[in-house]
Formats: sequence, structure tokens, C-alpha cells
Amino acid sequence: MSEQGGHFDLGHVLNGAVADVIDPQQIGELGTHHAGLWECDLADSSLIWSGGVYDLFGLERGGRITRDKALAHYSEYSRAKLERLRTHAIRHGVGFTIDVEIRSAAIGQLRRVRIIGAPVYDGAVPIRLHGLKLIA
Repeated sequence: MSEQGGHFDLGHVLNGAVADVIDPQQIGELGTHHAGLWECDLADSSLIWSGGVYDLFGLERGGRITRDKALAHYSEYSRAKLERLRTHAIRHGVGFTIDVEIRSAAIGQLRRVRIIGAPVYDGAVPIRLHGLKLIA
């Protein structure tokens, strides 16, 4: 007996871009639960974060964030694990979950964060990654 029917397609759980899912007035509300939505455009590595992700990283909400700036907050080990898993997810069209350590800019301490993500495709071409980050 297969369990396939019991699994959710991650695309249905994380359907749509962050900007499509949450209007600007609501962006901060996810921060209340120590979680937030994120999106990375694969064409230029630009990021869109909800307020909760800024809070996880200890950064000012709505500030311009680059992927390189975000990666600088990850421990070296976590950054290497994330890069391998991200590459695999994009190449094979699969979702992923990973626990990482980041250094919060606000408190300077390491914090464990769970990242759940999945690639989004336009036909056969991966165009972005999107998902959820939360305190692990």
C-alpha cells in the first residue's frame, strides 16, 4: 500500500508568491508567531520577506535585504547545508525542510530556524523558491 495519497503537494500548501498571499497591512502579523513567509527570485536572487522573517533575523522590517546579506547571518555549517539542499531542490523539483542556525542581528545570539521551501516553476523552468521560516 502506498502512502502517496496521504501526502500534500507542497505547491498547494505554499500556493502563490508572498506578495500575492499577504497584503502589506498583514505582513507583520506572522511575526507574532515567530514565523514568516519568504520568496527568492531565481533570476536575480532577490528576496521578498514577510515581517516575521525580518524578526527572526533581527532586522528592520521592510528594509532592503539581499540574499548575500541574509546568508551572512547563517553559521558556516548551516549555510553549506542549505546551499546543497537548495541546489538539489531546484534541480529535482522537490520541496525541503531544514533546521539551520542563524545569528540574530538584534540580539547577536545563535537561534535555530526551520526552513520549509519548494521551487515554483513556469512550465519546466524553475523561477523561484518560496516557503516558511520559523523558530525551531
